[in-house]
Amino acid sequence: MADMLIKLYTLSDCTVLVKRLEDSGINIRRALVPEKHIVVQWVLKHFSAHWASECETAFSSHPVSCFIATFEGKAAGFTCYDVTCKGVIGPIGVREDMRGKGIGKALLISSLHDMAHQGYAYAIVGDVGTEEFFSSVAGASVIKGSEPGIYRGMLRENSHDEGA
Repeated sequence: MADMLIKLYTLSDCTVLVKRLEDSGINIRRALVPEKHIVVQWVLKHFSAHWASECETAFSSHPVSCFIATFEGKAAGFTCYDVTCKGVIGPIGVREDMRGKGIGKALLISSLHDMAHQGYAYAIVGDVGTEEFFSSVAGASVIKGSEPGIYRGMLRENSHDEGA
């Protein structure tokens, strides 16, 4: 799968979406260091060991480069950036029963705005699983010649692990 490029200087505002989610009990925010063990274990349970490793790395950044969605005091989604490579966003995942509510979109846009605030002009999505999501939400475009991308040759325990 190819990598995609996102222009951070043309991002849409996510205030209305985040507020709508908040009104329905879903909060989007930066993860806190004391939550590391909870968030990493949740990612491991719902997604993969590779994603959990990347998520764990996000807690080493200052500020933490992991954003989470919570609902009723439990994790509902997450995304990270600057974990496998600088300027790369992902992985991103939403709990299966919470999909279709705009959580993934809010997590992605919130994280991208944070990257812009950190001084990035562009973000790269590595080894994209769903090009349509990233292009429709953030205007991402495929980087020609980027297959197999930054994860080429990565060790894999099984065939269930996917890219961002």
